[in-house]
Amino acid sequence: MTSATPVSAAPDAPARPSPTIPAAAPAPTGRRSARRRELGACGVLMTPFFVLLVTVFLIPVGTAVYLSFFSDDQPGLGFGPERTVFAGLRNYSAVLTDPTFLGGLGIVALYCLVYIPLMVIGALALALLLDSGVVRLRGTAQLALFLPHAVPGIIAALIWLYLYTPGISPVIELLGKADITVDFLGVHTVLPSIVNIALWSNLGYNMVVFYAALQAVPREVIEAAVVDGAGPVRTALRVKAPLVRSSIVMVAMFTLIFALQLFTEPMLLSQSTPMINSRFSPSMYIYDAAFTRNNYGLAAAASVVLLLCTIALSYGVTRWTNRANAAEEDTR
Repeated sequence: MTSATPVSAAPDAPARPSPTIPAAAPAPTGRRSARRRELGACGVLMTPFFVLLVTVFLIPVGTAVYLSFFSDDQPGLGFGPERTVFAGLRNYSAVLTDPTFLGGLGIVALYCLVYIPLMVIGALALALLLDSGVVRLRGTAQLALFLPHAVPGIIAALIWLYLYTPGISPVIELLGKADITVDFLGVHTVLPSIVNIALWSNLGYNMVVFYAALQAVPREVIEAAVVDGAGPVRTALRVKAPLVRSSIVMVAMFTLIFALQLFTEPMLLSQSTPMINSRFSPSMYIYDAAFTRNNYGLAAAASVVLLLCTIALSYGVTRWTNRANAAEEDTR
């Protein structure tokens, strides 16, 4: 009989380490620190803007709104000391029922209807002319058109006042030799004369804005229009002008805002013509109320009314532009 040899058991294999659950990854501190640096840089870059916004716009507007609810009254028969009292909406009622203020608003509205289309169309036409390459010495032409804008508004008004005044104006003298009599400061011509001063001062600046926008138009689009048979005029009106529509809207809006603040030109021209009184425009009305009549509450109320008119008109232009753009996109 053979005896079975006992089989020795194999040594135990080393135990495998049990899988461990990885610990939660630490928060991405690098990403957070980068985000904080970006926010800090944005804050540093935006701080000057907000400082100017608060000091130049919000504080004056808040002060004007506050002053518009107060007025200076004298008790009794006017022999007592003057005191400031709460007037509520009395200043606003006085402004909105004053025919001189309402007449000034009408004059400014007529001024805007004449000035803004001439400014936008004229500046755009000059920019398209320079961009077409027809004009030689393009740089010299741009400089010549822009130079009037470098002249301060008061100096420009004084120059044109000299040219408008009979007896000293070489223009009126030259026209008189040709038996042409023109009264630039007459009842029917004083507003066009003011428009002429504003155009002379600002036309070149807006032309530069449009010209810069035209330089960003892709040349391939213009070349394709030429290949399709479009002439220079059609290319300018049907290709280039629609592509700079945003610049046109911007120029029109800023021109509207500045036109509503009409002050310098009529203030200086009022020294030579009775057609312009001290309350010719809303800004002149505000100046007269504050510094001639010393009624700061009335001046503040008129300022707030003018500000609300400016905001409403600017908002209307923006809404109309957005709707026009949306309608055009829907038709495509």
